[in-house]
Amino acid sequence: MVNVAVIGCGIVGAMVAYELSQRAGVAVTGFESQAPAQGATGAALGLCMGVISRKTKGRAWALRHHSLQRYATLLPELAQTLGRPIPHNRQGLLKLCFDAAEIPQWQRLAHLRHSQGYRLDLLTPHQLESYYPPLNRDGIQWAIASPQDWQIQPQALTQALVEGATAQGGRWLMPVTVAAVVPLASGKVRVEWGTGSDLFDRVVISAGLDSSPLIPASPPLLDPPLVLEPVLGQGARLRLPLQGTPLPQPVMTGHDIHLVPLGAGEYGLGATVEFAPGREPGGGWIADGAQWDELWRRAIDLWPLLAEAEVLETWAGARPRPVGRSAPVIEGLRGGAIVVATGHYRNGVLLAPATAARAIDLLALPPLGDRI
Repeated sequence: MVNVAVIGCGIVGAMVAYELSQRAGVAVTGFESQAPAQGATGAALGLCMGVISRKTKGRAWALRHHSLQRYATLLPELAQTLGRPIPHNRQGLLKLCFDAAEIPQWQRLAHLRHSQGYRLDLLTPHQLESYYPPLNRDGIQWAIASPQDWQIQPQALTQALVEGATAQGGRWLMPVTVAAVVPLASGKVRVEWGTGSDLFDRVVISAGLDSSPLIPASPPLLDPPLVLEPVLGQGARLRLPLQGTPLPQPVMTGHDIHLVPLGAGEYGLGATVEFAPGREPGGGWIADGAQWDELWRRAIDLWPLLAEAEVLETWAGARPRPVGRSAPVIEGLRGGAIVVATGHYRNGVLLAPATAARAIDLLALPPLGDRI
């Protein structure tokens, strides 16, 4: 039996733990300092903008393509295991565009995606009349419909992954704050926390902004050391007056503002991009009210009906952005005994399945039947 520790229970850590739990001969222990999905995952809108992404080759596209393919099988798999659906939106994504000069490059992307088995449709402003809630079409030159992009409610998905891993024998230590990850000469790795420690054959560090301090510094395993900066994002859950019979709606995005239908007249709205946010004495993040006011004003310009919305909930969360490295950071250390899988910035939900697959590859798990 191979004992693997997964540190962090946001969407990425939960995905790694779940996928590991499906493998025979692997025992998974998850660590989380809070409840699941309380960090960057708890503030995410859950957009999976893969097909509509301008990433077209190399690692960036491979990760997106893998995740889109895995989500198509993962959600029904979890629903069958748990006996309930995982809340998500399969109505696609609608991107509003304001610069007619960009049309040729989007036409080229649509052609490329078609060759890859995906669809992107360019729409005129007149064709947008079929989308709800009503749009202010002033300034909109055209739009792109991406019917194969996803939106998944990240907290519900994370909880489902935790339950799915537990059903396969995984265990979770929460709330437990890991203090150190110590590689030993024997090849084992000791994980230390406030009240104890344990030995593991493999460790995955997927703790978001808290990942860097857990990477052993002596001897140095990452050169240069991993630096993650917090980028704050604010969002809100709204309720709009119901306009007749609710119709299936896509996620809509314009000027980097996202409106996410959640059902029953509720929507998610976000998100700001705030570098170098301040911290409160208790450790919470200080959101920039002016940035939210500007996002709210621009959102109402696009979707005037939002002026009538009831604000049910607001939130702010910091996303881990690597400094001097491409996002995300997925690297194996000490021959795969330790794997770092973090720094997803704004794409944690989108890239979680592909990250899990890559992290598990880097763990260099022995073939079935072999013992460590």
